[in-house]
This record gives sequence, structure tokens and C-alpha cells, in this order.
Amino acid sequence: MNYKILTLNNISVAGLDRLPRERYEAASEIAHPDAILVRSYKMHDMEIPETVKAIGRAGAGVNNIPVERMTERGIPVFNAPGANANAVKELVLAAMLMAARNIAPAWAFARGLEGDDAAIHKAVESGKKRFVGFELPGRTLGVIGLGAIGVRVANAAVGLGMRVLGYDPTITVKRAWQLSSQVEQALSVDDLLARADFVSFHVPLTDKTRGMIDAERLRLMKSGAVLLNFARDGIVDDEAACAALDEGRLYAYVCDFPNNRIKDHPRVVALPHLGASTREAEDNCAVMVADEVREYLENGNISNSVNFPEIHLPRETGYRIAVVNANVPNMVGQISTHLAEVDLNIQDLLNRSRGDIAMTLIDVDRPPPDAVLDHIRAIDGVKSVRCLGCARRD
Repeated sequence: MNYKILTLNNISVAGLDRLPRERYEAASEIAHPDAILVRSYKMHDMEIPETVKAIGRAGAGVNNIPVERMTERGIPVFNAPGANANAVKELVLAAMLMAARNIAPAWAFARGLEGDDAAIHKAVESGKKRFVGFELPGRTLGVIGLGAIGVRVANAAVGLGMRVLGYDPTITVKRAWQLSSQVEQALSVDDLLARADFVSFHVPLTDKTRGMIDAERLRLMKSGAVLLNFARDGIVDDEAACAALDEGRLYAYVCDFPNNRIKDHPRVVALPHLGASTREAEDNCAVMVADEVREYLENGNISNSVNFPEIHLPRETGYRIAVVNANVPNMVGQISTHLAEVDLNIQDLLNRSRGDIAMTLIDVDRPPPDAVLDHIRAIDGVKSVRCLGCARRD
């Protein structure tokens, strides 16, 4: 069984190498793809082929993918949470140092020096007092969002001798185990803002987080605090941040999302979206998402989908029926009835749901007839049916 993969951006070779060449064809121009691998390509206005069964985002954010539309079509969207965590963590640490030591304005000052070496030396000695900074140990970092990146940032800051406050009402057990015991819990976003010298955001952009830091919340922050946004553009109200900088209430704003309002502000360091821009992060993201898409295409198992449930059923037989269906009562019963009508023995079955969508994996003892697959497809609420291990009938 061969699969076709459409790549909408340059995907790391390390990821493409996870797809065996004898079974997978991956290209930027390909007809009737089974799956799409994408990085930043904006897919909202794209006509997505009917043959597509999965979309893999080689990164964490999926704002460029029409997730809701894919859910309605029964297509899981995968991402690579944590694969770029170290890269972003390192940049956040660099950002704190850039802000604390006034590195960007000091560098600009040095690059603008003129004259012979003696004149430059004299200017350096007289000008350096303008860039006196402060050290990190003893300062308080507030981390909003304790996922894979936030936990790493918090732990690294503890290692630097900082006091760390964390806020994440939906922190997972896995991340809680990874978090340093020295990280203190903030009671709310407002509580964290009132106590932190640095604030770093590690949350997705949603209706709840858009404009999370506005003029009202900036007034809650300690005088001379530093804002760090390496999560998503739109979480911080840039206009309000610049006003706080102009009034001297904020010390600096370092982010990964330049625009005309902030890029030339003397107290802003705006980087060109470098958070995950390392060779290691690109490789890690591509490898993770290629593995996820391959496992779904070949076995129906799901990990790290933003719109489908996690589901893992060990493959005990050569024939597996994978059904994507609406999460409504008696769906498994109807499917089982159709299998029983043709004397197909169910050797294993697993059903998992998430919101309005469900995934059902059924291992059977022999290839199901085309007719029974068609009967299952005809069930009201079934979005897709595949027989894995059979000749291509999906």
C-alpha cells in the first residue's frame, strides 16, 4: 500500500526520511494526496483535496490550518508540541539578558561610533553609563502557560537563581511532574503580573488569550517590568505596551513579532520570528509530525492531534477498520451489527471521543467485504471509513 504526501513548505529531510521511500511519495506538487505536511503555509483559502486523510503541522501552532473545517470532514490535524521547546527556551533566556543588559541599544550605540580608535575608546567610556543594566538572580520571572516550553523556561530561570511564578489552570500531570518544585503557583494572571519583574507568555492564540495583556493589565504590572512574548502575535496589545514604555512604567518589551508600531521603538527588541528557527527544532518538528501522520495512515492511531482524541490500539491482526464518526450514541453498536451480519469476528475494538468527534478502531479476523464498508459509510454520522491492511479501498 503506497501513500502520497503533499508538502506545502520545505519539510526537513530528517522528517521525510521517516517515511519509507518504498511506500511513500512526498512532493510539493502531487495529485490525490493522502496527507499534507505543512509549516507556515496559510491553508484557509486552499482547496484541500477530497483524498486527504490527515494534516501534519511541523510546529506547535495551527492558526494557519482550517481546523474546524477539517474536523467537520473527519480529518485529524497533528502538530509537534514540545519539539521546538528547547529552541524557544534558549531565545527567551537570551531575551531576558538582552533586556536586562540593554544589549540592543548598546550595540546600536557601538555600531554608530565614528573616528579613530582613540576617539571611539573615549566615546565608549563616556557613553557606557547610559546602558547600565541589572542582573537576573533574585529577580522574579512570571511564566503564563506551563506546557512543554513554559516548563523549560521556568526551570531554566530557577537554575539562573531567579524566583519563578507560574500560572496555568490547565497544566497536565505530565508537565506538573517536570516542573521544578521551586516554581511558585500564581493565583491568577493578575496576581502574577503584580509580582513579576519579567513576564513570559507560552499560550496559544485563542479568543481567550487574544489581547490578554492590554492597557488595564499593564497598569497592574510592577514599575520597570519587562514583557517577553515568544508565543503568538496578538497576545500583547502592542499599542498599549508602547504607551506603557513611553510612560516609563515598562522597562522593555522583547518579542518575536515585528510590526510598524513597535519595530523602531527604542525600548523594544522585535525579532523576526526566530523562536523555532534552529536546525535542531526544524528536524525535531518534522520527525515528530511525520511519525504521527504515518502512524495514523498505517494503523489509525492518534497522538498529538489538536482536534481528534488520543487513541492507541496495538495491532494484533492484519485487518483493521478505522472509522471517524460523530460522537453520538449507538455508533459502535451500529458498526458492530453490520460486521456481525457478514460473520466478521471482532478481535479487538477501541473507541475514543473528543468533543463532537470520535474515532473507532476495530480489528477483525479477515478482510471485510466492500459491501460492509459501504454500509458503515452510510451510517448517519460516519465521516470516513478505512480498511487498514486491505487493498486500497479508502
